[in-house]
Amino acid sequence: MIEEVGVVGLGLMGTGIAHSCALAGYRVVAAARREEALGRAVSEIRTSLARQVEKGRLAPAGMEKALKMIKATTRLGDLKGSALVIETITEDLGAKKELLELLDSICKPTAILATNTSSIPIARLAEAVTRRDRFIGLHFFSPVAAMDLVEVVPLGATDKRVLEEADAFVASLGKIALRAPDRPGFIVNRLLVPYLMDAVGMLEEGVGSAEDIDKGMCLGCGHPMGPLALLDYVGLDTALTVAKNLHRESGDRRFEPPRLLEEMVAGGRLGRKSGEGFYRY
Repeated sequence: MIEEVGVVGLGLMGTGIAHSCALAGYRVVAAARREEALGRAVSEIRTSLARQVEKGRLAPAGMEKALKMIKATTRLGDLKGSALVIETITEDLGAKKELLELLDSICKPTAILATNTSSIPIARLAEAVTRRDRFIGLHFFSPVAAMDLVEVVPLGATDKRVLEEADAFVASLGKIALRAPDRPGFIVNRLLVPYLMDAVGMLEEGVGSAEDIDKGMCLGCGHPMGPLALLDYVGLDTALTVAKNLHRESGDRRFEPPRLLEEMVAGGRLGRKSGEGFYRY
């Protein structure tokens, strides 16, 4: 039974996952390499919870209870008691495998190890662990608090009971588990990433302005956010890395990032995080 969840890596996704787990009543060990990352993550979770209180979606006591469920740490050894540990660091194969190998040696033998990767094959990451029967992909979507879907991506060796526990865990967060195959992009990003790259390509070709492209998809297709605004939210550097990973793994030209995206990232225009991307913030 999962009572404590470890989250390793406290960027946008890790912070959101830690938030959702604490709100669902799990003890959370939130781990990051640097103290400043811990402070920023806890501050963001507090702000997000306070916003829920202001909107009447959460009682003040619920906010305080959730915050008390989170233990922020820079020591991976603090994850020894966690029944489920989810790594959420940058989309870099080498870095993820190095971390997973370390977690495999630290976590108790019965713990489930999961990765939140959006672009790296689960089988490639599983090469770093010995517990392949207890290894799984749990692909959350951003913003985690608002998005209902989690892609559950098993290996052929993943134990059936681990799959059942993963599905139950996702449901306990108030989200829906979608079983996805271990193929480039899984299900959602196999469609989403080419769409985003096409939007950048259209802008590059002068088909329309950023505003027109986004307005077209919002008003014409009912999307809550246009593709270029979404890229700014996700981070252009993150999107570029994901697209490159998927292009490398699949060889499919639909994932190939346009030159404009490469140039924007090289120039430090990363979206909301840098104050400028396709829009200014």
